[in-house]
Amino acid sequence: MLIPLYSLAFVSGVCLLQLQAELPAMQWAIVLLPVALGLAFCAYKVPAALRLVYTFPAGIFFVGLGFFWAAMLAHWRMADALPHEWEGRDIDLIGVIAELPQRNDLSVRFRFDVEQVLTSGAQVPARILLSWYQTRRRGAGRNDASLPDVNVGERWRLTVRLKRPRGNANPHGFDFEAKAIERNLRATGYVRDSELNHRLDEWVNHPAYWVERIRQQIRARFAELLTGRDYAGVLITLAVGDQRSIPREQWQVFTRTGTNHLMAISGLHITMVAGLAFASIYWLWLRSARLIAFLPARKIATAGGLVAALCYALLAGFAVPTRRAFLMLLIIALALWCNRKISLPTVLVGALLMVVMLDPWAVIAPGFWLSFGAIALIALVTFGRIGRLGAISGWVRVQWVITLGLAPLLLIMFQQVSLVAPLANAIAIPLISMAVVPLTLLSITPYLDFLLFPAHALLSAGMVLLQWFSEMPQVVWQQHAPPLWTAVVGLAGIIWLFLPGGSGLGIFSGFPMRWLGVVALLPLFAVTFPKPASGDLWLTVLDVGQGLAVVARTEHHTLLYDTGPPFGGTDSGERIIVPFLRGEGIRQLDLMMISHADSDHSGGALSVLSALPVKALSSSLNEDHPIQRAVLDSRRCEAGESWQWDGVHFELLHPLPQRYEQAGRKTNNASCVLKISTRYGSVLLPADIEKESEWALLERAGHLLPSTVLIAPHHGSKTSSTDAFVRQINPRLTIFTIGYRNPFGHPREDIVARYRDLGSLVMRSDRDGAVLLKFNSAGIEIGSWREINRRYWHDR
Repeated sequence: MLIPLYSLAFVSGVCLLQLQAELPAMQWAIVLLPVALGLAFCAYKVPAALRLVYTFPAGIFFVGLGFFWAAMLAHWRMADALPHEWEGRDIDLIGVIAELPQRNDLSVRFRFDVEQVLTSGAQVPARILLSWYQTRRRGAGRNDASLPDVNVGERWRLTVRLKRPRGNANPHGFDFEAKAIERNLRATGYVRDSELNHRLDEWVNHPAYWVERIRQQIRARFAELLTGRDYAGVLITLAVGDQRSIPREQWQVFTRTGTNHLMAISGLHITMVAGLAFASIYWLWLRSARLIAFLPARKIATAGGLVAALCYALLAGFAVPTRRAFLMLLIIALALWCNRKISLPTVLVGALLMVVMLDPWAVIAPGFWLSFGAIALIALVTFGRIGRLGAISGWVRVQWVITLGLAPLLLIMFQQVSLVAPLANAIAIPLISMAVVPLTLLSITPYLDFLLFPAHALLSAGMVLLQWFSEMPQVVWQQHAPPLWTAVVGLAGIIWLFLPGGSGLGIFSGFPMRWLGVVALLPLFAVTFPKPASGDLWLTVLDVGQGLAVVARTEHHTLLYDTGPPFGGTDSGERIIVPFLRGEGIRQLDLMMISHADSDHSGGALSVLSALPVKALSSSLNEDHPIQRAVLDSRRCEAGESWQWDGVHFELLHPLPQRYEQAGRKTNNASCVLKISTRYGSVLLPADIEKESEWALLERAGHLLPSTVLIAPHHGSKTSSTDAFVRQINPRLTIFTIGYRNPFGHPREDIVARYRDLGSLVMRSDRDGAVLLKFNSAGIEIGSWREINRRYWHDR
């Protein structure tokens, strides 16, 4: 019992390290290992009555051991960094394409293992992520462009421009920098158009690239065979774990039905492959008395099943859920080989310890918690129970426990839970795991690739049912992100609820007062975040990169001003704005205001409109714009319009109605300019107006311009922020919404200096992340999400 406890203590220490804003100094870590091992040894040797006295301090030291183990590895990984002075400069490299290239219409993206830096004085991390965009021959037309042909294992000489890993920093948003350190990608960048770019070797014979090359070949063959078929990407994912092959629309179906775990190759698929290999080898081995005399059939079948599981795990990309499944099988296989019995909880804790020791950053991946959480719940309702349930009742019980048990984690991470998951999984798990996956894996063999077609036919039939489930009303429960303590209480309640029962009927029988488990779940749904009081204004300037998106909240109303830019196959609405609104418990928008048509201000609007109700739209868009057509109540923003929400005053200052009649009007100068005023301060949102509109505003509405907070016009461009305009506003706080190392050079240094010379505090979304402002009786509270949510891997 002590070893699992010490293992969990070690894992807890690793988790604690990943919550730190700064890495600790390592000089005291050297004493932890001998002290921890000494206390653990004493815990075994002392009398049972005194064992607890030694066990507790030993556990504390194992927490510290895990903490400093993760810290040591983090120091090494963080040391392999791109110096700031080499960001954005041409660097010549020689290296190898190290993983499956990901292609879209505009670029191909791949991991690049750097072997040699040719540029004198340059320092480049060993592993970087590169994008190579379409190249055009000189004098060629617009459509005469092609993506470079790159393959895993090729050695290239490339001219690149790099930057340190940098992502958008927003509440409830995706942390790209966490993903980068988890994958050990210490710089990102793109390949420059250069005559020096060329392939040096078509194949670098190294074990690290063998599996990746096989994965790429299988993906290419599957894509060719299944050309034009709807679910080719799903079969590719089931074979080689390339989840990017699945279109967004199909991912939404899997997410809404709670079956997306089937696309993450983990325990179910790995165990099935190992089981089939075990059964086949066992049956064949028993046919020969000589082979049985040489080695028992059970042992050779165990080894064969483990090898099959490893091959499939490597083929699937060896992600965290896959690693967990393989390591559990490894522990079970060792126990079988040694003729030892081992319990499921011991197997689970052993796999947990190995995953975390080998990869301390696994604990920041959602798949880690969902994968281990699902197995822990299965162990809870199956291990150590007296009596056996029938096959159907046991299946139903496990599905019910997993759906309910993972709800706190899903609400914390994604703020949504599928309500039809048990029914959808009852269909999808047998179909995909017992039919589609075996046929797909057999199709990997070239002579059996015809099996892809029945696999696709079966999958298509299942997808019809999943699509029907997905289109049902209210199939997904969505809510605010619950406070962490409610998730902890909820998990404790679930454990209590499903503790072993005794006599009686139903899940509430046997163990005393099991109904308290249901009560413990209530805070997950009932406890909400605080909201503004009457007369207060909460303003969140989201970090959407080079663009703008601002959420303004009063006591009972919410306004979204602009929706940020598109990002290739997705946009700010889907990636940033909707997760923020959902996480904050905002179920609808009273008004969406799109200042003008430029994509960095309107790119996420359609995603927001498809995700939650929007009562009204105000914009300077043309009447035939797709965003205008998507909202029934849409109107032009015009100077002079004003309204009150909960004691907060909103007023439009620009544009005048006649500007819409001007032929060839510039979209920037037609931007909707909004001022929000409270008794505690005010904020001016001028979008992208330029000098012409600034002068016009000074002339006719100069007395309305003074504001406490200003979102700098046009991201700090030289075309805006004239001296007279800035002086008239005289903001105490100026916020520049810009992308990190954006190609426009925003904000201009002379523009920033103009605001600082007035004594204005300057904040930047590329440096501070989302800016959180609260106008209330205490004045104006100012928060930077990068400071509030600081982690050691975040770039300074």
